[in-house]
Amino acid sequence: MTARPSTPGTGAGPSDSTTASITVASATAIGVGGMMGAGLYTLIGMASTTAGPWVPLAFVVGGFVSVFSIYSYAKLGARFPSRGGAAQFLIRSFGDGVIAGGLNIFQFLGWIIAMALYAAGFAGYARDLLPWETPDWSAKVIGIGLVALVVVVNLIGTKLVGRAELVVVVIELTILGGFVVAGFFHADPGHFGAGGGDGWIGVLFAAGLLYVTYEGFGVVANSAGSMANPAKELPRAMYLALGIVVVVYVVVSAVVVLVLPHAEIAANEGHVLAEAGEAVLGRVGFVAVGAAALLATASGVNATMFGDANLAFTVARSGELPKVFARGIWLGGKGALFGAALLTSAFVLFFPLAAVGQMASLAFLLVYGVVSVGHLRVRHETGAKAGLLVVAIVLNLALFLLLLGYTIRTGPATTWITLVAVFGLSFVVEIVYRRATGRRLVLEATSAPS
Repeated sequence: MTARPSTPGTGAGPSDSTTASITVASATAIGVGGMMGAGLYTLIGMASTTAGPWVPLAFVVGGFVSVFSIYSYAKLGARFPSRGGAAQFLIRSFGDGVIAGGLNIFQFLGWIIAMALYAAGFAGYARDLLPWETPDWSAKVIGIGLVALVVVVNLIGTKLVGRAELVVVVIELTILGGFVVAGFFHADPGHFGAGGGDGWIGVLFAAGLLYVTYEGFGVVANSAGSMANPAKELPRAMYLALGIVVVVYVVVSAVVVLVLPHAEIAANEGHVLAEAGEAVLGRVGFVAVGAAALLATASGVNATMFGDANLAFTVARSGELPKVFARGIWLGGKGALFGAALLTSAFVLFFPLAAVGQMASLAFLLVYGVVSVGHLRVRHETGAKAGLLVVAIVLNLALFLLLLGYTIRTGPATTWITLVAVFGLSFVVEIVYRRATGRRLVLEATSAPS
């Protein structure tokens, strides 16, 4: 049975067995699907320009930073289970004010940018796999077409989202497993000593860029309201999803470095994994890895759309977005789903892959750091350790500043200017909408233990 939308006053805590539609396995799959949609397939080439052959180490650094943010989210989600995830976390932490409202609009838009990244990556691989040349504008059509398809999947219900992610993740990991095994037979350890990159600082720059590949753990938090026992199931799903993707990222990126020279990785940054597949298994490898890329990027849009629609639905019900985002279409509050799809399509249309990749990582480094700042204010309710929350804040801030500096230095200026504009616009919209409507932010009730 599809989970019912949470509404103020009805309770958003642990569901009983008749309403729970998200299990640990499906929530883990949603997290893996959300995290594995971009980094391996679309960002390794970009990351290698600064990390050189040490891209696997950059993935390790990004995963290490994510551990502390996951700790914060898991504690908050277990205590305040909700379809809105971080949207409700921020309201509980900062109260009914412009800070929570503006940040919630910003994180909604951050997920929009991430979905645009995944859709652009999907379009790039789709074009490479076609047996004929296609014009540049076809990438925009393919990306927007994927967004439309994902809307249909999400309209059917949360059970199909979870099941679709399980199937996609199993197929994807099977293909990547075959690639890894075959790749070790073609490995050249000399590639690690061939140079390239900017040393340790380059690895940290790359870790900041690759941070978006871990944003899927935030999507998992939005499934808490659809779990039977989120206090136990949510942390398990979040840590399990992170563990799976860190291992996959490190192993697969190591194989890429071992089978392709650094110059070739940089030259094929948009579809480097397919090139590595071809180096290992010829045309069969190219097609197989390309197919895995299509599945991964599609599942990234699918999982993130699920979380972003839930976030927008909850934000609208709490008073931070127009009521149209919570309006029922077919199966419940799907106005948010259509709104997210339209905004994602706009970013796909107007921004290239590199720009949305940098913007997405910067957005989530900022959002996850601020969530931990707010968590410090309510840690007496969640039982979280202040020291671990401070570490999460410091690490997210450090990577954010490093990546922002790199983005400003390397350009184009439209990338960081757009992100700053989106951040500022989020608070402008919150202030104007609040003054125009007089609406106040509403917390969802929770039955989590006190």
